Amino acid sequence: MPRPEMRVSDAERNQVVEQLNQAVGEGRLTLAEFEDRIGGVLAARTHADLAPFTADLPAAAAPQVLELRSRASSLKRAGRWVVPRQVVVEARSSKVRLDLTDAVITSPTVQVSLNVRSSSLTLVLPPGASASIDQVEMSSSTAKQRVPDSGGLHIHVSGKLQSSSLKVRRQRRFLRWRW
Repeated sequence: MPRPEMRVSDAERNQVVEQLNQAVGEGRLTLAEFEDRIGGVLAARTHADLAPFTADLPAAAAPQVLELRSRASSLKRAGRWVVPRQVVVEARSSKVRLDLTDAVITSPTVQVSLNVRSSSLTLVLPPGASASIDQVEMSSSTAKQRVPDSGGLHIHVSGKLQSSSLKVRRQRRFLRWRW
């Protein structure tokens, strides 16, 4: 978090204006309040000047779509990260691992759309989650699902696999080791 006495950039002002626009659209602010706050935001010079205009509003919402692109490389998401309603994975000659065990998942269902060629993709699900890979179109590829259906979070996987592999599994545990 920036220091309160640091100057504000135009991009930071625009982010606050977008947050205020969203608040008006949701009915959290009246048009009169919106006009007053916009004037103050555009005149703000420091972060301390900017903070009061959004102090009574909720934080900006997480994006609804996450796009992950990888070419001839390794891409790994693990630990605490925000998973939106839709995740788009595009990979060419890559290794992709999406570990959802500690992730913050924003909806009860997550749509994972694939466009994968000559790559391997592993989805590691949290306990109580299930997945369906029935909508995946495969060409010279393999897909393995080692997760039984349950009543919790559900992952819908769809898209194309070309000369690739897809694994959907739970986290492995052996004594104290996790991999």
